[in-house]
Amino acid sequence: MIFLFGPLYSGKRAFACKLLHCREEELSNYAVWDVQDQAAQAEDLAALAQELTRYPVVIATEVGGGVVPADARERAAREAAGRLNCLLSDRADTVVRVFYGLPLVLKGSLSQ
Repeated sequence: MIFLFGPLYSGKRAFACKLLHCREEELSNYAVWDVQDQAAQAEDLAALAQELTRYPVVIATEVGGGVVPADARERAAREAAGRLNCLLSDRADTVVRVFYGLPLVLKGSLSQ
């Protein structure tokens, strides 16, 4: 599994399409994205991470930067998203941060 993450609107899905040689409308056949939203609702983050590994590509928007939210639920959701990203990074063969459409490989390799 390839785990892609980065800021909102940083080109993660477009990069996934290049990687998978598909059009964006076909991406849902190969990838799941916005997994940070699922983390907030998950009772078991480890089980969620394991379930997400069935996709060839998992995409998350990084939500951990910036000002810490005042709302306790928003802080908990942000914490859950960060913990899920850690679990996904551990399970992934390749981890890539995408920033301004540019990939930075943190783990593994993109040459397959």
